[in-house]
Amino acid sequence: MKIVSLVPSITEALFDLGLTDHEVIGRTKFCIHPQDKVRNVAIIGGTKNINIDKIKALQPDIILANKEENIKEQVEALMDDFKVIVTNVETIEDNYYLLKNLGKLLGKEERAQLFNLKIYEILNQTQLETPVKAAYLIWKNPYMTIGSDTFIHKIMAEIGFENVFKNKTRYPEITTEDLEKADVIMLSSEPFPFKEKHIEELRVFYPEKKIMIVDGEAFSWYGTHIAKCEHYFKELLAEIQRMQQSIHSKH
Repeated sequence: MKIVSLVPSITEALFDLGLTDHEVIGRTKFCIHPQDKVRNVAIIGGTKNINIDKIKALQPDIILANKEENIKEQVEALMDDFKVIVTNVETIEDNYYLLKNLGKLLGKEERAQLFNLKIYEILNQTQLETPVKAAYLIWKNPYMTIGSDTFIHKIMAEIGFENVFKNKTRYPEITTEDLEKADVIMLSSEPFPFKEKHIEELRVFYPEKKIMIVDGEAFSWYGTHIAKCEHYFKELLAEIQRMQQSIHSKH
């Protein structure tokens, strides 16, 4: 079966489920994991600007797309000639079925199930004892955050963060004043590449708050990726717990 994947985290999942670069024949330039495998796979553009002609030349059996990551018109243009599967992952349960269905499609059911079990195990074992109010920023100029109907929100909630923008939907624009209620301000490493200097910019407004860079892939890459984030989540939560202890000791 020859597959073109238009979604970075799904490309990673295909290889994790045991496919080879003879089976995954096309990917976007943002499909960067696993590094040693994707380097041999043809690039067919970005997630938002796929090259239809390149895909046609590859003649895939299946194209895997995503409702949020890809442009509807571009995906529909491929549907005339190819079998296109459009995924939509907003919850942990959606992710479970994504892997289950990929497993079924590829004849890799057992492997898919192992990843699902691992993900549930990590999310069950890695939790803050008391919820921490957090803001998660994905963009700058303007600042943008995440609402409750996003996969990132669900991951935050699973590991014990209360999203201060949970009454909003999708990816709303906010101001620095809106961050007032958060105890922790998380600056995601993607899609906007937040750096240390951006922490300093926010510190001017909130010298007392915990402001940190977080691994955007750990929060937003659905598929198999979370199964590899156990160590990262544990380190992150340990850091937050140290922060809570130092606050308590001050009071």
